[in-house]
Amino acid sequence: MAVAKNKISNTTPNAAEPRRDDRWRETHLGRLLGHAMRKFDERVLHLMAHDEGVPLALANLAARNQISAAHIHITRHLALEGSRLTELSQAAGMSKQAMGDLVDQCEAWGLVKRGADPLDARAKKLVFTQDGLAWLDAFKVAVAQAEIEFKESVGQDVATVVALGLEAYAQA
Repeated sequence: MAVAKNKISNTTPNAAEPRRDDRWRETHLGRLLGHAMRKFDERVLHLMAHDEGVPLALANLAARNQISAAHIHITRHLALEGSRLTELSQAAGMSKQAMGDLVDQCEAWGLVKRGADPLDARAKKLVFTQDGLAWLDAFKVAVAQAEIEFKESVGQDVATVVALGLEAYAQA
């Protein structure tokens, strides 16, 4: 019996078993979506760090990468009239404990505050502070700019198809 030769194409050294092709792990749709979302969020945070409308302390935190994409979950999901922690964590797809940690940080930074929930005396409702609303306004502007840059990068037709496809997929 001959020993398997070390072929670059399909075998591993000293093994008769074919080498697995795992290139798919780098290029599957979920991974590409994750990379795209991280890139988009990084761009949004960069724009916010340089927006004159963002309170200086928050802009400095964003510029020093102290505010992460995880903190953006609060910006994306906190209702203008306020939300309970459980609602916020569900909307962001996070555990209540993880969201609680983010809320604690955002409260310390002055983005949000806890208040009484008028519908349930036992519950607390999270609401944006004035600085938090300024942050939200800057977020809206930064998202619009990042979307413009995306369209310039891939072309209007591709951007439209991507947006429609993602919307259909998310609602399916």
